[in-house]
Amino acid sequence: MNKGPQAMLLEKREEPFDDPRYIFEPKIDGHRLLLVKDGESVKLWTRHENEVTQRYPELHLPPLSCSSCILDGEVAYVHPATGVIDFEAVMERFRMTKLPAIQEGMRRLPVQYFVFDVLEVNGRDVRRIPLIERTAILNSIMTETDHFRRVIQIDGRGKNLFEVIQQQKLEGIVAKRKNSSYVGRRSDQWLKMINYTYADVKIVGYRKDEFGWLAQHDGRTVGVIELSVPGDHRKAFNRIAQNIVTGEDKNFVYVKPLITARIRMRSWYKSGTMRTPEFVQFVI
Repeated sequence: MNKGPQAMLLEKREEPFDDPRYIFEPKIDGHRLLLVKDGESVKLWTRHENEVTQRYPELHLPPLSCSSCILDGEVAYVHPATGVIDFEAVMERFRMTKLPAIQEGMRRLPVQYFVFDVLEVNGRDVRRIPLIERTAILNSIMTETDHFRRVIQIDGRGKNLFEVIQQQKLEGIVAKRKNSSYVGRRSDQWLKMINYTYADVKIVGYRKDEFGWLAQHDGRTVGVIELSVPGDHRKAFNRIAQNIVTGEDKNFVYVKPLITARIRMRSWYKSGTMRTPEFVQFVI
């Protein structure tokens, strides 16, 4: 296979819900990975159809009882002492491409593959059969090891699962229709609900070449807000900003820190910057 299988992607929903037609899963905070086994050969692909087989040697011997199959899941790093999933750690592993770095990464940041679906087994394409039947097939061909795990499923009760996710400060949950087939595109049969972190930040500048507000939190620059800003809010900001400019450089025009915005994000990076911030509202 010269090209990876196409991953099924999720639509976003704001609020968790209960519904007996759905199963609910914790959203694993790693990156998407599709595993293709063909006899003794194993290849690993990202959702963008990039092959990354050599980056994760610990996943080259999957505990599978099939001669060939295609699995879908999420590769992540779980801190051995705390059990916390660390997104930045798996991204560090992903960036390791040279063999010495990969070998050091296996020792220091060993990954786990959290599997949640099967697309093909022993030459049979199972993408069109209902999710609950695919889950039964997956359970019958896969055992768990230190590096291969099954994603837990909760029947019908998304609100309870989301409360647990909030308490443990995890990324969010996924809701999947029990009768959903697997399609290689975005679908509203699979939904994600994110456990956002909220913060109030000062806007201290804006980009010159493309839209983006420079944000400051507790006196530190924490990143750029680009997402979910309505057009009328941009215009309102521009009207005020032209009267409070303090200077500029090659990339930014700087303004007095008089405008406060509430944002939501996936989390804070360890560096103190915002991970995927979205605008919520101005704070008066």
